[in-house]
Amino acid sequence: MSKHPRAGTIASKDDLINIPALMAAYYVNEPNPGKASEQVSFGTSGHRGSALKHSFNEAHILAISQAIVAYREEQGITGPIMLGKDTHALSEAAFITALEVFIANGLEVHIQSDLGYTPTPVISHAILTYNRGRTEGLADGVVITPSHNPPQDGGFKYNPPHGGPADGDVTKVIEKYANAILSSELIGVNVTSFAHAKKSKRVKKIDWISAYVSQLDQVIDIAAIQKAGLRVGVDAMGGAGAAYWRAIKAAYNLDITLFNDHADPSFSFMALDKDGAIRMDCSSADAMASLLALKDDFDLGLGNDPDYDRHGIVTPDGLMNPNHYLAVAIDYLCSHRDWSADKAIGKTLVSSAIIDRVVAGAGRSLMEVPVGFKWFAEGLAAGDLAFAGEESAGASFLDRQGHAWSTDKDGIILCLLAMEIQAVTGKSPSDYYRELEANYGQSSYARLDCKASAAEMAAFADLAAQPPALSVLAGEPVTAVLNRAPGNQAGFGGIKVTTENGWFAVRPSGTEPVYKIYAESLKGPEHLAAIQAEAQHHLAEWLQA
Repeated sequence: MSKHPRAGTIASKDDLINIPALMAAYYVNEPNPGKASEQVSFGTSGHRGSALKHSFNEAHILAISQAIVAYREEQGITGPIMLGKDTHALSEAAFITALEVFIANGLEVHIQSDLGYTPTPVISHAILTYNRGRTEGLADGVVITPSHNPPQDGGFKYNPPHGGPADGDVTKVIEKYANAILSSELIGVNVTSFAHAKKSKRVKKIDWISAYVSQLDQVIDIAAIQKAGLRVGVDAMGGAGAAYWRAIKAAYNLDITLFNDHADPSFSFMALDKDGAIRMDCSSADAMASLLALKDDFDLGLGNDPDYDRHGIVTPDGLMNPNHYLAVAIDYLCSHRDWSADKAIGKTLVSSAIIDRVVAGAGRSLMEVPVGFKWFAEGLAAGDLAFAGEESAGASFLDRQGHAWSTDKDGIILCLLAMEIQAVTGKSPSDYYRELEANYGQSSYARLDCKASAAEMAAFADLAAQPPALSVLAGEPVTAVLNRAPGNQAGFGGIKVTTENGWFAVRPSGTEPVYKIYAESLKGPEHLAAIQAEAQHHLAEWLQA
């Protein structure tokens, strides 16, 4: 995909969405339950869509919220439901709708005390904190966010009592119930007015900002950061965690300069992403162009997406590759935390093989799972996983005592960890990574997104069910052809081919007619190019067959 000519430049007025039209569409547009594109569909991060496309409207949220009520009743979940929202325009409307349904159904609902915004990891942390020591009356939660998606999108995620993203067994039930409700023209939905819901005694207003920020020294060495006196620039990206960064700066007296720390549902301050869209992706150099322009003014630059489950780390060398930072974080934590040796490290199967070598060097076991943080939630909650991360700049880890901090991705603690690493080691995270490369090899990593026909997308089911034989890849013997993740034997809808010094994996997108080819070489860019070329050649043959 070629880069848009205005990628990395600040959005113009013509790039901005019409917020009033979007909000009117939320209430006016009625989805057609007979059209797949307008049904409730939970992907790896909940239901997402746009009111303008009839895929994220009031009817969807009424149906999903009532479906969650039914699921809770089936599962005997009787504690409060934690309800958070990010700064996307549709999140505000969906928050109101969900609260109206939850209160009408007799649930106790915890919300931010000032009706403000709440990051995804804060909801996870709040669920874990509430449930600790309890065996009944457990809490769960909902985060209303489409993550880093463009301003016109909305998203709705459910987190069960383990605090992390719901797995497929859960979301399939909720999805089925919600679509049945849509098809019956919302029969069975209990809903009250927002005015009544706000006044309900079952609405508990919680100061989650103070609760979360005051406990950060349990998971991060704040004292080391304070002693180092680092100068840090933070691009809050107009997201749900802006108030949290202000509170962190004040509570711990840190030298932090904040940018874009106000809510603007049009996200007019953003630099355009590589495709010319406004997308708040803190792992994209184009989207992070404003902070990158200031990289020499600070010891570190940090960024988060709107719901703060992702992190972006900027050093004087530029924006770190997410895989590189994951390797640094794992290596540092394994040597600077007193975690028991039996706690494993989790990664997705399309994350860098450098991580495998770092984990082996630290003497820990590796758990490799399909894409999606839901695969890590129970392991983090139980304390079996010390760290879990995915290649798309999302991770979380145990606190300094070895207890679960969050079981969803936590961009805040990953940013603070970068500050701790530099404070303690005296090296920037990118300098630290260069030392890892000297020990474990130099990674060349890339992802290709390829448009696919309907027939090619359908062919992935057969390919994943019966992976083809392959003996050589880019001049090296093939060590494995996988259709299931080694860490939990879960299928991932595609295949992964590995050699001693390289690999590629291919899987179909769950949201568009595109398949993704991930590839990596530990021998250099030329070897990577050979892997990519052979992967594309083999895949064309396999999908046609």
